[in-house]
Amino acid sequence: MDGAALAREVVADAAKRAADLTAATGVTPCLAAVIVGEAPASVTYVRMKQNRARSAGITSRLVALPEPTTTEELVAVIGQLSADPEVHGILLQHPVPAHIDERAAFEAIAPHKDVDGVTMHSFAAMAFGLPGFASATPGGIMRLLDAHGVEPAGQHAVVIGRSAILGKPAGMLLLARNATVTYCHSRTRDLPAITRTADILVAAVGRPEFVRGDWIKPGAAVLDAGYNPGPVGDVAAAEAREVAGLLTPVPGGVGPMTIAVLLAQTVDAASGQRSGSGG
Repeated sequence: MDGAALAREVVADAAKRAADLTAATGVTPCLAAVIVGEAPASVTYVRMKQNRARSAGITSRLVALPEPTTTEELVAVIGQLSADPEVHGILLQHPVPAHIDERAAFEAIAPHKDVDGVTMHSFAAMAFGLPGFASATPGGIMRLLDAHGVEPAGQHAVVIGRSAILGKPAGMLLLARNATVTYCHSRTRDLPAITRTADILVAAVGRPEFVRGDWIKPGAAVLDAGYNPGPVGDVAAAEAREVAGLLTPVPGGVGPMTIAVLLAQTVDAASGQRSGSGG
Protein backbone atom coordinates (compact mmCIF):
# COMPACT_ATOMS: atom_id res chain seq x y z
CA MET A 1 0.00 0.00 0.00
CA ASP A 2 1.71 3.13 -1.27
CA GLY A 3 0.93 5.76 1.33
CA ALA A 4 3.19 8.34 -0.27
CA ALA A 5 1.23 8.27 -3.54
CA LEU A 6 -2.14 8.41 -1.80
CA ALA A 7 -0.91 11.22 0.47
CA ARG A 8 -0.02 13.29 -2.59
CA GLU A 9 -3.58 12.86 -3.86
CA VAL A 10 -5.07 13.85 -0.49
CA VAL A 11 -2.82 16.90 -0.18
CA ALA A 12 -3.54 17.96 -3.76
CA ASP A 13 -7.26 17.80 -3.02
CA ALA A 14 -6.76 19.77 0.21
CA ALA A 15 -4.75 22.39 -1.69
CA LYS A 16 -7.51 22.79 -4.28
CA ARG A 17 -10.17 23.13 -1.60
CA ALA A 18 -8.01 25.64 0.30
CA ALA A 19 -7.53 27.72 -2.86
CA ASP A 20 -11.25 27.59 -3.61
CA LEU A 21 -12.08 28.70 -0.07
CA THR A 22 -9.62 31.58 -0.24
CA ALA A 23 -10.91 32.69 -3.64
CA ALA A 24 -14.55 32.55 -2.56
CA THR A 25 -14.30 34.00 0.94
CA GLY A 26 -10.86 35.53 1.42
CA VAL A 27 -10.23 33.03 4.22
CA THR A 28 -6.97 31.07 4.10
CA PRO A 29 -6.91 27.96 6.30
CA CYS A 30 -4.46 28.36 9.19
CA LEU A 31 -2.81 25.58 11.19
CA ALA A 32 -1.12 26.55 14.46
CA ALA A 33 1.58 24.15 15.64
CA VAL A 34 2.57 24.28 19.31
CA ILE A 35 5.85 22.72 20.44
CA VAL A 36 7.33 22.67 23.93
CA GLY A 37 11.11 22.31 24.17
CA GLU A 38 13.61 21.49 21.45
CA ALA A 39 13.63 17.70 21.11
CA PRO A 40 15.29 17.16 17.71
CA ALA A 41 12.73 14.66 16.41
CA SER A 42 9.83 16.91 17.37
CA VAL A 43 11.45 20.01 15.87
CA THR A 44 12.08 18.15 12.61
CA TYR A 45 8.54 16.77 12.48
CA VAL A 46 6.94 20.16 13.14
CA ARG A 47 9.08 21.75 10.44
CA MET A 48 8.00 19.03 8.00
CA LYS A 49 4.34 19.64 8.83
CA GLN A 50 4.77 23.39 8.36
CA ASN A 51 6.42 22.94 4.98
CA ARG A 52 3.69 20.58 3.78
CA ALA A 53 1.04 22.99 5.01
CA ARG A 54 2.51 25.90 3.09
CA SER A 55 2.79 23.79 -0.05
CA ALA A 56 -0.94 23.11 0.23
CA GLY A 57 -1.83 26.79 0.56
CA ILE A 58 -2.39 26.55 4.31
CA THR A 59 -0.96 29.26 6.55
CA SER A 60 1.32 27.79 9.21
CA ARG A 61 1.77 29.46 12.57
CA LEU A 62 4.46 28.15 14.94
CA VAL A 63 4.24 28.65 18.70
CA ALA A 64 7.51 27.46 20.25
CA LEU A 65 7.57 27.35 24.03
CA PRO A 66 10.61 26.73 26.28
CA GLU A 67 11.16 23.40 28.02
CA PRO A 68 10.23 24.72 31.53
CA THR A 69 6.74 25.74 30.37
CA THR A 70 4.13 24.56 32.89
CA THR A 71 0.89 22.75 32.16
CA GLU A 72 -1.03 25.88 33.15
CA GLU A 73 0.99 28.07 30.79
CA LEU A 74 0.59 25.62 27.91
CA VAL A 75 -3.16 25.31 28.51
CA ALA A 76 -3.43 29.11 28.47
CA VAL A 77 -1.60 29.36 25.14
CA ILE A 78 -3.79 26.68 23.58
CA GLY A 79 -6.85 28.43 24.96
CA GLN A 80 -5.80 31.65 23.23
CA LEU A 81 -5.37 29.81 19.93
CA SER A 82 -8.76 28.16 20.38
CA ALA A 83 -10.33 31.60 20.75
CA ASP A 84 -8.43 33.14 17.81
CA PRO A 85 -10.76 33.33 14.78
CA GLU A 86 -7.79 33.42 12.40
CA VAL A 87 -6.61 29.98 13.56
CA HIS A 88 -8.64 27.06 12.18
CA GLY A 89 -6.63 24.06 13.36
CA ILE A 90 -4.38 23.42 16.36
CA LEU A 91 -1.64 20.80 16.55
CA LEU A 92 0.17 20.12 19.82
CA GLN A 93 3.35 18.26 18.99
CA HIS A 94 3.70 15.24 21.23
CA PRO A 95 5.20 13.92 23.32
CA VAL A 96 5.45 16.97 25.53
CA PRO A 97 8.04 17.16 28.35
CA ALA A 98 7.34 14.74 31.19
CA HIS A 99 6.37 17.42 33.73
CA ILE A 100 3.40 18.53 31.59
CA ASP A 101 -0.05 16.95 31.84
CA GLU A 102 -0.44 16.09 28.16
CA ARG A 103 -4.11 15.13 28.46
CA ALA A 104 -4.97 18.48 30.06
CA ALA A 105 -3.16 20.23 27.23
CA PHE A 106 -4.98 18.21 24.57
CA GLU A 107 -8.34 18.95 26.19
CA ALA A 108 -7.64 22.70 25.96
CA ILE A 109 -7.97 22.41 22.17
CA ALA A 110 -11.42 23.49 21.01
CA PRO A 111 -13.14 20.46 19.42
CA HIS A 112 -13.81 22.33 16.17
CA LYS A 113 -10.07 23.03 15.87
CA ASP A 114 -8.85 19.56 16.90
CA VAL A 115 -7.59 18.65 13.42
CA ASP A 116 -5.16 16.08 14.87
CA GLY A 117 -8.04 14.25 16.57
CA VAL A 118 -6.51 14.07 20.05
CA THR A 119 -9.31 15.26 22.34
CA MET A 120 -11.83 13.12 24.16
CA HIS A 121 -14.53 14.81 22.07
CA SER A 122 -12.88 13.57 18.88
CA PHE A 123 -12.43 10.08 20.33
CA ALA A 124 -16.13 9.92 21.19
CA ALA A 125 -17.04 11.07 17.68
CA MET A 126 -14.86 8.30 16.21
CA ALA A 127 -16.36 5.71 18.56
CA PHE A 128 -19.96 6.65 17.77
CA GLY A 129 -19.45 7.33 14.07
CA LEU A 130 -20.47 10.96 14.49
CA PRO A 131 -19.15 14.04 12.63
CA GLY A 132 -15.77 15.15 13.91
CA PHE A 133 -12.07 14.86 13.27
CA ALA A 134 -10.31 11.49 13.17
CA SER A 135 -6.97 11.00 14.86
CA ALA A 136 -4.56 11.72 12.02
CA THR A 137 -2.69 8.41 11.84
CA PRO A 138 -5.75 6.16 12.28
CA GLY A 139 -7.60 8.37 9.80
CA GLY A 140 -4.78 7.78 7.35
CA ILE A 141 -5.02 4.03 7.93
CA MET A 142 -8.72 4.07 7.08
CA ARG A 143 -8.07 6.03 3.88
CA LEU A 144 -5.43 3.50 2.87
CA LEU A 145 -7.87 0.63 3.38
CA ASP A 146 -10.53 2.43 1.35
CA ALA A 147 -8.11 3.25 -1.46
CA HIS A 148 -7.18 -0.41 -1.77
CA GLY A 149 -10.72 -1.75 -1.67
CA VAL A 150 -10.51 -3.28 1.80
CA GLU A 151 -13.97 -3.16 3.36
CA PRO A 152 -13.74 -3.58 7.15
CA ALA A 153 -17.35 -4.72 7.61
CA GLY A 154 -17.49 -8.30 8.82
CA GLN A 155 -13.71 -8.70 8.96
CA HIS A 156 -11.61 -9.42 12.02
CA ALA A 157 -9.32 -6.50 12.76
CA VAL A 158 -6.52 -6.86 15.32
CA VAL A 159 -4.85 -3.75 16.69
CA ILE A 160 -1.55 -4.20 18.53
CA GLY A 161 -1.20 -1.20 20.80
CA ARG A 162 -3.62 0.90 22.83
CA SER A 163 -2.23 4.44 22.87
CA ALA A 164 -4.79 7.22 23.08
CA ILE A 165 -3.81 8.75 19.75
CA LEU A 166 -3.14 5.65 17.66
CA GLY A 167 -4.15 2.19 18.84
CA LYS A 168 -7.43 3.00 20.59
CA PRO A 169 -8.82 5.34 17.91
CA ALA A 170 -7.74 2.98 15.13
CA GLY A 171 -9.84 0.27 16.71
CA MET A 172 -12.79 2.63 17.16
CA LEU A 173 -12.73 3.68 13.51
CA LEU A 174 -12.63 0.05 12.42
CA LEU A 175 -15.48 -0.81 14.80
CA ALA A 176 -17.52 2.10 13.43
CA ARG A 177 -17.09 0.49 10.00
CA ASN A 178 -18.49 -2.80 11.37
CA ALA A 179 -15.27 -4.75 11.76
CA THR A 180 -14.92 -7.16 14.67
CA VAL A 181 -12.06 -5.62 16.63
CA THR A 182 -9.56 -7.17 19.03
CA TYR A 183 -7.11 -4.98 20.94
CA CYS A 184 -3.78 -6.53 21.91
CA HIS A 185 -1.21 -5.09 24.30
CA SER A 186 1.63 -5.97 26.66
CA ARG A 187 -0.63 -8.17 28.81
CA THR A 188 -2.07 -10.14 25.89
CA ARG A 189 -1.46 -13.87 26.10
CA ASP A 190 -0.30 -15.79 23.02
CA LEU A 191 -0.23 -12.73 20.81
CA PRO A 192 0.89 -14.57 17.63
CA ALA A 193 -2.13 -16.88 17.83
CA ILE A 194 -4.46 -13.87 17.89
CA THR A 195 -2.73 -11.95 15.10
CA ARG A 196 -2.91 -15.03 12.85
CA THR A 197 -6.71 -14.65 12.88
CA ALA A 198 -6.63 -11.04 11.65
CA ASP A 199 -7.98 -10.09 8.24
CA ILE A 200 -6.76 -6.56 9.02
CA LEU A 201 -3.72 -6.17 11.26
CA VAL A 202 -2.63 -2.80 12.65
CA ALA A 203 0.80 -2.72 14.30
CA ALA A 204 1.22 0.30 16.59
CA VAL A 205 3.48 -0.99 19.33
CA GLY A 206 6.70 0.99 18.80
CA ARG A 207 9.07 -1.99 18.68
CA PRO A 208 11.20 -2.61 15.58
CA GLU A 209 10.20 -5.67 13.51
CA PHE A 210 8.12 -6.97 16.41
CA VAL A 211 5.50 -8.64 14.23
CA ARG A 212 7.02 -11.62 12.43
CA GLY A 213 5.90 -13.11 9.14
CA ASP A 214 4.50 -16.26 10.75
CA TRP A 215 2.21 -14.09 12.91
CA ILE A 216 0.27 -12.98 9.83
CA LYS A 217 -2.75 -14.64 8.26
CA PRO A 218 -2.14 -15.34 4.55
CA GLY A 219 -3.70 -12.57 2.47
CA ALA A 220 -4.22 -10.18 5.38
CA ALA A 221 -4.00 -6.40 5.04
CA VAL A 222 -1.15 -5.28 7.31
CA LEU A 223 -0.90 -1.63 8.38
CA ASP A 224 2.50 -0.90 9.93
CA ALA A 225 2.13 2.30 11.96
CA GLY A 226 5.56 1.98 13.57
CA TYR A 227 8.62 4.08 12.81
CA ASN A 228 11.86 3.03 14.46
CA PRO A 229 15.55 3.81 13.84
CA GLY A 230 16.78 2.30 10.62
CA PRO A 231 14.18 3.25 9.58
CA VAL A 232 12.11 0.13 10.13
CA GLY A 233 8.54 -0.41 11.19
CA ASP A 234 6.92 -2.61 13.80
CA VAL A 235 6.54 -5.40 11.22
CA ALA A 236 9.36 -7.55 9.85
CA ALA A 237 8.68 -6.37 6.31
CA ALA A 238 10.72 -8.93 4.36
CA GLU A 239 8.91 -11.77 6.10
CA ALA A 240 5.50 -10.09 5.93
CA ARG A 241 5.71 -9.58 2.16
CA GLU A 242 5.76 -13.34 1.70
CA VAL A 243 2.43 -13.74 3.51
CA ALA A 244 0.36 -10.56 3.55
CA GLY A 245 -2.04 -9.61 0.79
CA LEU A 246 -1.37 -5.91 1.39
CA LEU A 247 1.39 -4.24 3.41
CA THR A 248 2.32 -0.63 4.12
CA PRO A 249 6.05 0.04 3.70
CA VAL A 250 8.19 1.94 6.20
CA PRO A 251 8.93 4.61 5.21
CA GLY A 252 6.30 5.60 2.65
CA GLY A 253 3.22 3.92 4.08
CA VAL A 254 1.23 5.18 7.04
CA GLY A 255 3.58 8.08 7.85
CA PRO A 256 2.83 10.31 4.83
CA MET A 257 -0.88 9.75 5.35
CA THR A 258 -0.72 11.19 8.87
CA ILE A 259 0.33 14.61 7.63
CA ALA A 260 -2.03 14.42 4.65
CA VAL A 261 -5.03 13.80 6.92
CA LEU A 262 -3.92 16.62 9.23
CA LEU A 263 -3.88 19.07 6.32
CA ALA A 264 -7.15 17.81 4.84
CA GLN A 265 -8.85 18.22 8.22
CA THR A 266 -7.44 21.73 8.61
CA VAL A 267 -9.19 22.72 5.38
CA ASP A 268 -12.35 20.97 6.62
CA ALA A 269 -12.11 22.97 9.85
CA ALA A 270 -11.66 26.27 8.04
CA SER A 271 -14.64 25.55 5.81
CA GLY A 272 -16.78 24.53 8.78
CA GLN A 273 -15.86 27.57 10.83
CA ARG A 274 -16.53 29.86 7.86
CA SER A 275 -20.00 28.37 7.41
CA GLY A 276 -20.65 28.38 11.15
CA SER A 277 -20.99 24.60 11.35
CA GLY A 278 -17.83 24.00 13.39
CA GLY A 279 -15.59 20.95 12.76
